[in-house]
Amino acid sequence: MKKKFPKLTVSVKPSNNISQELQPRFVAGNPPDVIDNSGANSIGVSSIVTQLDTLDDLMSAKNYEGKTISDTLYPGVKEMGTRSDKFIIFNYVMSGFAVWYSASLFEANGWTPPKTWDEAYKLGEDAKKKGKYLFCWGKEAASYYRTLVLGTAYKQGGDEVRLAIENLKPKAWSQPVIQQTLTALKKIIDAGFMKPGGAGTQFTAAQAQWSNDESAIMYPSGSWIENEMKSQTKAGFKMTGTPEFVLDPATAKLGYDAMNAAPGEPFIFPKQGVNAGAGKEFMRAMLSEAAAKNFAKTILSPTVVKGTVPADGFGSTALVSLTKMLEAAGDKVFSIQWVDYYGVNTEHLVLWNDFLAGKSSVAQLTSGMQEISDKVANDSSVQKITIK
Repeated sequence: MKKKFPKLTVSVKPSNNISQELQPRFVAGNPPDVIDNSGANSIGVSSIVTQLDTLDDLMSAKNYEGKTISDTLYPGVKEMGTRSDKFIIFNYVMSGFAVWYSASLFEANGWTPPKTWDEAYKLGEDAKKKGKYLFCWGKEAASYYRTLVLGTAYKQGGDEVRLAIENLKPKAWSQPVIQQTLTALKKIIDAGFMKPGGAGTQFTAAQAQWSNDESAIMYPSGSWIENEMKSQTKAGFKMTGTPEFVLDPATAKLGYDAMNAAPGEPFIFPKQGVNAGAGKEFMRAMLSEAAAKNFAKTILSPTVVKGTVPADGFGSTALVSLTKMLEAAGDKVFSIQWVDYYGVNTEHLVLWNDFLAGKSSVAQLTSGMQEISDKVANDSSVQKITIK
């Protein structure tokens, strides 16, 4: 941007408290020109949907190399960013959710990445013999296990299960396939295969128990995990992803290779931004081939701009495995949209921390999750979306 517009001044401010810091600015009518509305404390888009600018003009604009932006992107960018029939969110990172492990550690112990929850339990037994845990977690990222559970349920039960959850249907959390998955996770927790203390541990410190200490051998997360833990990963740790488990590969409606993958890292553009046009120009710069390649190389995660990651993944085993998983999934991809749209992640964290710590039952977690869902569904002040 500075090269194209030398007189332009750009200020980028990092924050992990987006909602707390920026909602007052929306109320006051002076929000920033562009916001990366991401993280545990993101703003529920449903509360500001009418205050956001549409982005169709950005899609039809040329990138810095002179190509129409819409022609340079992976599928799903517009679909994932559309709310109330308006394209208002530009997701920049092509993310995939998987269960991550060290291929070098697994090779050294003769372990095979599990495909089912039964196999995961057996691996937990083997890990315990080596003085290791199967899983660990941190308090701000307890919801990664919610994502894992829903990933299993959606792959196993198909659209019927997914749409009931996503569209806030009554008793959606009581669906048999979700109950079976929660029970499988509870069995692992009760067996002592989950490293204790996660509810009181900051999430990157907990993740280091996996990536650096190797006291836990697997960790469910998005494909941003490698960059997030870059400075806290053991030398020789071949970070590799494997698809989320299923209950039974023979009956899984979407199949084991199906993947929770979609454009993510949602950028929004307030109408009332003082320099709203400059906010879109900021994104146009990010969508250039040069910026997209630099992002993928630096962050070790692909953007939504196609053809910007080489076959060697810039030397990243995690990026190579993500590419392979995306190729294997093909069109059998799904996403979890309702949590971010309705801004309920903070409420979920309390429930999931208790569950992972062994302080609550499957029935209690089910009741709590359904209560949060029903509260949103029955609140007439919340604008709803229909997820298909």
